[in-house]
Amino acid sequence: MGQVRRIGVGFTWVSLVALALIASPAGRTADHQSNRRSATLIVASPSVPALIADYHGFMTDSSKPAENLYPTNSGGIREQVPRKYAARYQHWKQEFLATLTGRQEWAFYQNNPNFTLTVVITGDNPEGGNTSNYEWNGDGKLVAATITLGCRLNEGVPNPVYFPVMNSLLPSETTRTISGETLAATKIAHEFGHVNRTARTDPVLYQLQLELMPQYNEILLTNGRDTNDPRLIELAQRMGATPVEIWEDREYWGETNAMLYLRDRFADNGFRCVLFNRIKRSVDLYARSYEERFLTIAESTPPPRCGW
Repeated sequence: MGQVRRIGVGFTWVSLVALALIASPAGRTADHQSNRRSATLIVASPSVPALIADYHGFMTDSSKPAENLYPTNSGGIREQVPRKYAARYQHWKQEFLATLTGRQEWAFYQNNPNFTLTVVITGDNPEGGNTSNYEWNGDGKLVAATITLGCRLNEGVPNPVYFPVMNSLLPSETTRTISGETLAATKIAHEFGHVNRTARTDPVLYQLQLELMPQYNEILLTNGRDTNDPRLIELAQRMGATPVEIWEDREYWGETNAMLYLRDRFADNGFRCVLFNRIKRSVDLYARSYEERFLTIAESTPPPRCGW
């Protein structure tokens, strides 16, 4: 087998005012017979990134062995679900597959012999989700990733700053109630969006950003938060953006995929417009520079454009 690079990204909340990158030693695995490098990004700032960590959390393997529902040697989707969570997971999955977007994305990974997507259900970070364990082959092609979902994914609506689509499902006295299964499926769509986008990302740039973001934030926290510091300008140029811009870009790509799911899930223009109007309000407030990617989805629906 060819050389495979592996990067694991997780989030945790700790009472430090810093960002730190912890790199683990390279190891060998029987699957790839090659060295892998892994890194865990710890978001430990009470500033903007904490709003991302609040949802994504820090995902770790369950302390109890998980059951492979559909074991396979290579390629396709591997579902690792403890038996006690199996029934609820199947309801969430069925809700995701009730849409064309969900079916197409699931089939793409399920039928891909050159890509392994692992879906894990865990009791950690019970209302959130996370993508990690990205692996690239020697040609720079993404060949594996892990989506970890909390055991109460059907509960908890994330904040509107980085999650304007999921936040549109917040219960309201003036609109009909959204089922927990739909909320969970929307979160699943968000995580699929992360995998889809990472597959189109330059792995060298991705790893460089992981290495340089902690350096950027360490300088920022010791220079009086002067973003005009030449050292920060140089680091941002190498990364292609500032750390906050990098996180924004990644989360809003996840959210556009969640919006595709909701577009397909609610064919009723009236209720879809309620959700899309909520999304637009949040985008106008917090993500104006990323509006185009959401607008494209709104324009893909039959008229009316629901305020876009």
